[in-house]
Amino acid sequence: MSERTSSTELALRLGRAAALSLVAGTIGGAAVLAGQAVAARNRTYAQPELGLALRATVGRAGAPPLRLVLLGDSSALGVGVEHFDETVGGRLAHLLSEGPTGRKVHLSSVGVSGSRSTDLATQVARALLGDRPDVALILIGANDATALRRPAEAAAYLGAAVRRLREARVEVVVGTCPDLGAVRAVAQPLRQVIGWSGRRIARAQTGAVLDAGGAVVDLGAETGPVFRADAGTLCRDGFHPSADGYRVWAHALLPAVAAAANVASRH
Repeated sequence: MSERTSSTELALRLGRAAALSLVAGTIGGAAVLAGQAVAARNRTYAQPELGLALRATVGRAGAPPLRLVLLGDSSALGVGVEHFDETVGGRLAHLLSEGPTGRKVHLSSVGVSGSRSTDLATQVARALLGDRPDVALILIGANDATALRRPAEAAAYLGAAVRRLREARVEVVVGTCPDLGAVRAVAQPLRQVIGWSGRRIARAQTGAVLDAGGAVVDLGAETGPVFRADAGTLCRDGFHPSADGYRVWAHALLPAVAAAANVASRH
């Protein structure tokens, strides 16, 4: 999810683009959007917790190993929660390790809070250092959406990242841009604008990832209704997921990640 810098750029871009938005058809509407963008910029947002583990091992001794790496924005770090087990990576690691067929998950994250799709090339290089991961999970798109990036451009960078990982024989799962229309930190009609932008990004991401040989989980479609109905899925800033929100995401991502892990085990 977005950080203060992304919110600042959101304010500037919406100030320029308000007249072209879906909501603001008049000068008065544009002024409302601009004012809401400034308010969003000045909110206090959750910051990365330095105590969260970027590397951890979960699972019983002797279980088949699985190297899982997370790439992307603050979602890949768990911004909004305080404990490793509450992050989406921690949740997934525990889910993958459970049961008689569970795996010993070696989890790492190279995600950077505030990242956009253009930042993925550097993250891919970091992910491929040392032991090759079996599965890469990419969570990206919210910062592209709030900055009103062109969907095709953002998707092209994502597709290139997926292709590089696949060429390195890494299975890839991408969680597309979440439902930004569910956030509480941004008022209407601005929330409607960024929600629309997020849906455009997600659609473009899906095509690019599939073309590059990755698997896709549409987080907006899979979990958006839950986030819209339950404010408790967001942390105190009303923007980043809470522990409950990351749990919802983890369960939505689990089937695709588990399937990718099974494919990787046959390499």
